[in-house]
Amino acid sequence: MSDTTAVETALHGLRALIAEGELHPGDRLPSEGELSERLGVSRGSIREAIRTLAALGVLDTRRGSGSFVAQLRAADVIQSLSLTVGLLPLESILELYELRRVLEAHAASLAAARIDEATLAELDSLLEELEATTDAELQSELDHRFHMRILSLGGNGALGAMVSVLRSRSRAYRLFPSADGAAVKTLSDAGHRAILRGLEARDPVAASAAAAAHVSQTEAWLRKLRPDPAG
Repeated sequence: MSDTTAVETALHGLRALIAEGELHPGDRLPSEGELSERLGVSRGSIREAIRTLAALGVLDTRRGSGSFVAQLRAADVIQSLSLTVGLLPLESILELYELRRVLEAHAASLAAARIDEATLAELDSLLEELEATTDAELQSELDHRFHMRILSLGGNGALGAMVSVLRSRSRAYRLFPSADGAAVKTLSDAGHRAILRGLEARDPVAASAAAAAHVSQTEAWLRKLRPDPAG
């Protein structure tokens, strides 16, 4: 059995123990020796499989205590995808924009039905600060806070985590400092205001349409300008 195949066997075996309910969240994994004998692979392959599952957020490895099955909350597992998504080049990021468009539009529709006056004021304040600044780093941060605050209103941690992962890599491709930065910012600011108007009207359809249009506009600028990722 090749090393790669042995590690795959160990991964499949550990996943099966968890998926089939033999090991539950919070349970400590059996010893490497026991797992090695049970799964028919070397201890080295077991260690590699454990490291892989730990990186994915499935296992929690504690020095001196062993490895434990994580709580396996959907949001936490999805957030671990940022390790991989963070490596994607622009062309792959652009492929994800359709998914972002659907998710952010859905989140805006949920927010329109649930938002309160205090949160509307909070979002308006964020946009006023965003519209007033020319600092690229601050623009990126305020933009992210605006969108993630809307996502938080949906009450679905997995949805928020997925969009956060998708947005994390997109944010590396800075549009505001580009040659067309002023035009990008003008359209971006207008897109944010359209989303906020939909929320203020408590109109899920308008908020959803504005969010989808805003994501599409960002995608269009990325396709046109193709900026290099920031540091």
